[in-house]
Amino acid sequence: MRLAVRRGGSATGPLSAALLAAFGAVSALHLASLTAETDLLTKLTKPALMPMLAAYAVARGASRLLVAALLLSCAGDVLLQVGADVAFLCGMACFGAAHLCFVGHFVRGGALSSPARVRAAATAYGAVWLTGIALLWPDLGALRLPVAGYGLLLAATAATAVGLDVRAAVGGALFLFSDTLIAFDIAEWPRPPMAGLWVMATYITAEFLLVIGALRRPWPAGREAGRERAGRGVEPPRPARGSSAAPG
Repeated sequence: MRLAVRRGGSATGPLSAALLAAFGAVSALHLASLTAETDLLTKLTKPALMPMLAAYAVARGASRLLVAALLLSCAGDVLLQVGADVAFLCGMACFGAAHLCFVGHFVRGGALSSPARVRAAATAYGAVWLTGIALLWPDLGALRLPVAGYGLLLAATAATAVGLDVRAAVGGALFLFSDTLIAFDIAEWPRPPMAGLWVMATYITAEFLLVIGALRRPWPAGREAGRERAGRGVEPPRPARGSSAAPG
């Protein structure tokens, strides 16, 4: 199912452009607040990021799975700001569910039409996941299993994104990088200076690129309509023999 905006209306283009500009402005404001270390502004702008990107996706006719992925990411953002252990686990669960939605959308959008490329990406990201978990495992404590499970879902998003679009592929890689920095923090490993800024800059860019890559590949509405006709026993229309629509 798509959350389609009426494409016949002339407001669709300006609306999506305005929503994208608003997302860009809030993203810039959020990153500036991290640089200036203004905690209140950071906490106010972070929950607004993904809803704005979701609104843009809806204006562009995104699938429900894609919009759900963004709203679940928003829920994860809010929960991770709480700071309590239970909230952190719930936030991780929300992001895990978001990755399931991303994978579902990518697969239904044709990501597996390039099986060799996806297999190669899955092998590479699987190796990255296995290596990362093996190195971090001794220092993750009680979060070992949740982090390992979440990392596997994140790797699945990154691998299937490779079969969709180059921008989605870059988005998947950036998402992995961003959450690896968070895993370093959980394990109390050294992180680069201004790690919070790096985490959010790569996360925002990753979500944006995943959405742009997903929207670039048209949702298979025609194939769904064909399956629906087939289910009702209706033959798809065929051009008449000798009609002017015939080639040549």
